[in-house]
Amino acid sequence: MKRSDLNSNEYNPYYDTYISKSGTQDLNELLGSNHIKFIDFFESIPIDKHEFRYEEGKWTIKEIIQHLIDTERVFAYRALCIARQDRTLFPGFDQDAYVLSCDANSRTMTELISEYKALRITTIIMFNSFSDEMLLEVGIASNSNLSVRAAGFIIIGHENHHSQVIKERYL
Repeated sequence: MKRSDLNSNEYNPYYDTYISKSGTQDLNELLGSNHIKFIDFFESIPIDKHEFRYEEGKWTIKEIIQHLIDTERVFAYRALCIARQDRTLFPGFDQDAYVLSCDANSRTMTELISEYKALRITTIIMFNSFSDEMLLEVGIASNSNLSVRAAGFIIIGHENHHSQVIKERYL
């Protein structure tokens, strides 16, 4: 299942930015290759940058990593429920409120990276378990359509987006 297989009615147009940054390979290949790429990237960030903010009110790199973890959990949960034909209307989530209450800066990068690794492994296994039919299932999240496969591409594109921001504004 590739990004080019997606239809625009499978997700809210807000996510176009992320989906366009997800890559052109198969969804499961991308989940695996991004995992390795991001671990290497996170581990290469100098310690003096871990809690750096490029501007007042912006997140630190640790907070960004926690945000990526939280967002992946939310979208993976949505994907699981939708794949199982759960017709729950999933609410949005306030990413800023999550970051304000996550206390990421009290954690080490090793802890954050370990959590990211563990989460991504379970996300990969879950998406690998979905049949082609399950990937096509569509539910409602944040008052818009969301397909299982779109959720996967959003996870990937979202982390690619934040990686680009870190490279441009933090390092």
